[in-house]
Amino acid sequence: MTVKGKKPNVSAESAEVPPARGPLYRLWRFVREVLIILVIAIALSLLIKTFFFRAYYIPSGSMENTLQINDRIFANLMTPGPFDLERGDVVVFRDDLQWLPPLENDPTALENALSWVGILPAADEQYLVKRIIGMPGDTVECCSSDGKLTINGEPIDESYIFAGDAPSDIKFQVTVPEGKVWVMGDHRGASADSRFHVDVQGGFVDLESVQGRASVISWPLNRLGGIDTHEEVFANVPDAGSN
Repeated sequence: MTVKGKKPNVSAESAEVPPARGPLYRLWRFVREVLIILVIAIALSLLIKTFFFRAYYIPSGSMENTLQINDRIFANLMTPGPFDLERGDVVVFRDDLQWLPPLENDPTALENALSWVGILPAADEQYLVKRIIGMPGDTVECCSSDGKLTINGEPIDESYIFAGDAPSDIKFQVTVPEGKVWVMGDHRGASADSRFHVDVQGGFVDLESVQGRASVISWPLNRLGGIDTHEEVFANVPDAGSN
């Protein structure tokens, strides 16, 4: 004879469905998730700003047509660093030698905040963008008998300079000291570069002032792409002291 088991008693309390959460709870959950995302985004931005890339704005035409007014660029902060700089690199450097006039206005709270998270560079400092022409030990001269700029005695054809510009309207001959570089803008007729500051440290820029190599144009979108270093221009330049 089989005895059927009794079904367990289930109290009404344990069978109840938990009450739905109220609108305030749902709002709090949304706010909490947004805050978590913001914290993660800021942390990633600080990490990128500190070790990898930083954004800069181009306010002048001194690097046309490589860079144009209102371009936004990213500079690779690992150069100089793990990766060496080379002739032809377009670099962002801090204006430690005061080539630029002083800032007229103090940075706003918004600019300071954007600088802190890495969207903008330090709001209380000024930066310049130029192309490296001479590395430490190089002798840079302008101009040769046929009007070309020479590096260590080798004339170069600068395909990147602004159409109609001469390599330089100013004659010069310099030997770059250790720890420094000689820089020039691609728009030679509109660039107050090393040539115009020989009275300040010989016109040379300290490598320690270099923030990074400008590697990408990020805005406007129709100009999105890499920044050419024109390695072919410098391919036949001999090492410093070898000629």
